[in-house]
Amino acid sequence: MNATRSTPDSATHPAIIAPWIDTLAVGGLSLLVFVPLLLSGRHDLLLVGIGVQALLGTMLNMPHFLASYRMIYRSKEIMLRHKWASIYIPLLLFFYIIVAIWQAQYSPALVSLLMMVSSGYLAWHYTGQAWGMMATFAYLEGVPFLPEERRLVRGSLRILLVWHVTWFLHTAELPFDLANIYTAMSVASVGAFVLGAVGLARMRQRTGRLPPLRSLVAWLAIFSWYAVIAREPRAIFLVQIAHAVQYLIFPVRVEINVTARAEEGRAPHLVRHMLLYGILLLGASYLMSNQIPGTAMAFVAKALGEQPGEVVPIMIFAFLNIHHYFTDGVMWKLRNPAVREDLFAHVSAPTVAGGRERSNR
Repeated sequence: MNATRSTPDSATHPAIIAPWIDTLAVGGLSLLVFVPLLLSGRHDLLLVGIGVQALLGTMLNMPHFLASYRMIYRSKEIMLRHKWASIYIPLLLFFYIIVAIWQAQYSPALVSLLMMVSSGYLAWHYTGQAWGMMATFAYLEGVPFLPEERRLVRGSLRILLVWHVTWFLHTAELPFDLANIYTAMSVASVGAFVLGAVGLARMRQRTGRLPPLRSLVAWLAIFSWYAVIAREPRAIFLVQIAHAVQYLIFPVRVEINVTARAEEGRAPHLVRHMLLYGILLLGASYLMSNQIPGTAMAFVAKALGEQPGEVVPIMIFAFLNIHHYFTDGVMWKLRNPAVREDLFAHVSAPTVAGGRERSNR
């Protein structure tokens, strides 16, 4: 792909939803909230109570899980094309959780192991999604990253990945001290910022203009996320919400494009469908957050002799997270023409050279 020219025409600022919505969702809201908090010097960054956390989880975090499920379970053909994501991984996780709940009567080892896997995968997921956002919006603006620029920017995000894993282990109250390693990785994260900035500067030198705003915002946003949880680990909840907002515009766009194609562009049908999509997503999120899984897993826990309140919420959280990470990594490979067509059908988009522009890995 030409380094300085690519359709869609950058002058039209094609978007996933709309340029300003994309900018806010991809990280603009994060920066508007997190940067003033960090500059305030306060250490209590959680801002909201348990009730508001539960509401935001139901309204935003759970829908982002279920939207990815809608992607993978949309049709039998998609399910069979991605058997590991749709069938094998959830089955393996389910059986592991059954064993972990039983084992929790004697030792929390299996529960702890699953949480460690989930947290490590989370680091890969967050930093991978940040790169996916950057690459997608650079492509939409007509200035995709060249290999050297990509290596520098992704290198900065991979340093953050290691920082995230170290942060988790440091805050997990393990029996061994990781303070020195955590301090070293915190220093390295400053180097990560510099490394990414060099990559973006080279893009500016090549194109003669600033990197695409939405790509730049996505890159800055993840640094703000990690700065917040470095100061206040409990603020990971806020980062989860920021991540969910960043993600949701993509499955929503696919839903719009697929529906528009099926309805042959008939606007009233599309509006009705998207209203129903939103209602069902929120309704299912309420049930998943407050009703069905807790009741079902509580029954399993009681049958195995474990107190439901002890491990069931942890197991549900780990299941959803790990399955979502895996599903998301499978579904957003833009080397797949069907995925490109579904995501970019609303813009004049040629084949994406090189494959994965919107990838969580």
